[in-house]
Amino acid sequence: MDSNYTVLARKYRSQDFQSLIGQDVLVKTLTTAINTSRIAHAYIFTGIRGTGKTSTARILAKALNCLSGDRATATPCGVCENCRAIASGQHIDVMEIDAASHTGVDNMRDILDAAQYRPTNGRYKVYIIDEVHMLSTSAFNALLKTLEEPPAHVIFILATTEIRKVPVTILSRCQRFDLVRVPVETLKKHFKWIAEQEKIELSDAANELLARAADGSVRDGLSLLDQAIAQTGGKVDENAVLDMLKRADRGVVVDLMKTLLSGDAAAALNKVDQIYNNGADLAMLLTDMMEWTHWATRMHPALRAGDADASPYTADQRDKIREINSHVTLNTLSRIWQVMVAAVPEMQATGNQKQCFDMLVVRLMHIADLPSVPEILRREGATAAPRTTTPRETPDTCENTKNPESAKGTPETVTISSGAELAAKLQAAKEILLYSYYSSNIEIVEFSDGEIKYFDRANDADFASKLAKWLLEKTGHAWHLVRAEKSENTQTITEQNRAELEADPMVSSAMSLFEDAQIISVGK
Repeated sequence: MDSNYTVLARKYRSQDFQSLIGQDVLVKTLTTAINTSRIAHAYIFTGIRGTGKTSTARILAKALNCLSGDRATATPCGVCENCRAIASGQHIDVMEIDAASHTGVDNMRDILDAAQYRPTNGRYKVYIIDEVHMLSTSAFNALLKTLEEPPAHVIFILATTEIRKVPVTILSRCQRFDLVRVPVETLKKHFKWIAEQEKIELSDAANELLARAADGSVRDGLSLLDQAIAQTGGKVDENAVLDMLKRADRGVVVDLMKTLLSGDAAAALNKVDQIYNNGADLAMLLTDMMEWTHWATRMHPALRAGDADASPYTADQRDKIREINSHVTLNTLSRIWQVMVAAVPEMQATGNQKQCFDMLVVRLMHIADLPSVPEILRREGATAAPRTTTPRETPDTCENTKNPESAKGTPETVTISSGAELAAKLQAAKEILLYSYYSSNIEIVEFSDGEIKYFDRANDADFASKLAKWLLEKTGHAWHLVRAEKSENTQTITEQNRAELEADPMVSSAMSLFEDAQIISVGK
């Protein structure tokens, strides 16, 4: 066994700003600051694990202490004594402190006492405090004064994955840099380059899986690549990575969702059994199903909210998703998403994931079959029981018989001639949301049969289309709704009702009996 083997995450750690991938804004800012001699006394780097916080801190320490020139340089040579010592973590003037194991105020005092002395071999003393959010409150307080006004030869570089746990008093004394998740395409290029350096066969499909599983973390991705190489002996393909991740192929997930949404419970459960018997992790399968639902929603023709080419699916798989979307509504996709999100903690808490997942599949199929609220209302209206007639109503019934059009059930149209009448009709029709919004936010400027000019205080872009559709159904002809640009200071229906109520002698008398009495709401 080779005792000198170094894992990929350490072997290919960034050694200069040029090799720091996925952090272009950070690199540009720091290199410009160094080149213009605008070097801050304290920096704080934050971001998820594996995005380069500690690597950036070491590169910055090299840039400040490189001996290739007589001043700090944005392109450290990497070969001088200082650069090599910093890279190996052995430089006497560059101290890396793990805040997780040095949390107390006494540890901080030792650091601050040593900071008063000038550097031995470099231009600056650099203190790199990793996971700084782990420091105690007393340690943070001890650091405050020195962090604000340190000696000219001292630079503090703080790194954390939990920026919210760092006191504001510390943040205000540092230049903050947020390291972003590294994009999938950038990770793929990086992994491909490393595979070439290591003379490893890495298929494009396997590279795609590894880059997406890394979730924006270079270190996580390289650890997975290292594991895949060890598992396959140097020929990494899609099946090997899927087996390593215990993940079902995306094509399998697409087929499963198609079966699930078709309503065939037995077929869907059989597919789950096959996937489970092949060794897939059901928690990961649920994650993949949520990913499918997310992209199916974004690709839905009713939404058109995303570029299909950006999805992680092949062209054939995207065609299948479009076919499924042709008979699945956004309402259904939204409901199954909510059920799957609620199932995540259930999967984590249950003692038997397979049983939990089977019940989830059954639940999803029943949820998917549920009609939407508008469909339920339409069905109730269509199946409403006919009114029983009394002897006094017989003449009307006879009249209806004489009128063939009426006998066929032609919808009755109504006439609306004022804003108040429109409010009354909406309320009578039980259009609660539309009535509430109209009566509370709409100022009627002009009203005539077929045309309404109004001002919308809440500026709802969908109000006009919803009201116009309702008016068309009820009156039998189209209405033209014009929104005014500014308010005419007219009252809304609610304000009119309130004014009428306040003017009522009985109400006025009742309110006078109680000090500071107010009318809270008006109902009709």
